Amino acid sequence: NQENMQFQKAWFYNEYGPTEVLHCGEYPVPELGANQVLVRVRAAALNPVDFKRRNGLFKDIDSEFPAVPGCDMAGVIVDQGDDVTKFCKGDEVYGNIQNFTSGTPKQCGTLTQYTAVEESLIALKPGNMSFEEAASFPLALQTAQEAFDRVNFQKGQTVFIVGGAGGVGSLAIQLAKYVYGASDIATTTSTAKMSFVKKLGADMVMDYTKESYEQITEKFDFVFDTVGDSHSSYVLAKDGGQIIDIANGSPHDKALFFMVTPSGNNLERLRGYIECERLKPVIDPASPHVFSNVVEAFHHLESGRARGKIVISSID
Repeated sequence: NQENMQFQKAWFYNEYGPTEVLHCGEYPVPELGANQVLVRVRAAALNPVDFKRRNGLFKDIDSEFPAVPGCDMAGVIVDQGDDVTKFCKGDEVYGNIQNFTSGTPKQCGTLTQYTAVEESLIALKPGNMSFEEAASFPLALQTAQEAFDRVNFQKGQTVFIVGGAGGVGSLAIQLAKYVYGASDIATTTSTAKMSFVKKLGADMVMDYTKESYEQITEKFDFVFDTVGDSHSSYVLAKDGGQIIDIANGSPHDKALFFMVTPSGNNLERLRGYIECERLKPVIDPASPHVFSNVVEAFHHLESGRARGKIVISSID
């Protein structure tokens, strides 16, 4: 297949380290596995796992260098492996292509022109979304969805979401309200973002610059900590309540840490909510960044100041 001999433009790094290790240049188009499709990437999104990987967090299981960062993408299928049955060339799809829970992460991520991904990890892009909007969803949306599923969240239960304005938190609020039927949704954010998280569906907002968890008298069925603060936020859980912390590999004793298992079926489960706009993408005001601006986009992500997701447009 001549396609596989071709080179493409991509962002990659040849060593672990800060944003300065990223380079933009020529990179081979990945070879297709039998169960994979080749996607022309039309938009990608950044997630904290991308810089954690670049900093060497997964070095024990990681792919070889040069590695292309990026988990999230939306784009158009241009080629397919022999065993692919669900999709065909020309389909507009989206998904999180990296599974950090099994085996080696892909060497070629999504900050590139073309990427290869298993058909089981992608779903058809909802028709009401742009490629940039769709790219913002997969990893963060699946992470929030898996958290609610892991605690077997029931309609009418209450949830406290630590970090309501972030990539995962802003989607967790919407999932709690419209998909999982929470009766009470509380969250934390900074002063400037309080009205923003209320618009997303939070009933109560704690300004973490002025208040501490101890000052909140209510206790919750589920504490979902998206910022790694479970050693303090655990106090908000009811007796017998459940705590998940997705940002601290050494969470409080009562809290569970997990890394998301990507799944096209899980995205498909939410299609109806996305198409009727119950679930809306939350994209940082500075996005989408042009492809040449990836280093600046990572700086913004790593500052912790983004509001929602950071999205990168395609090369052209």
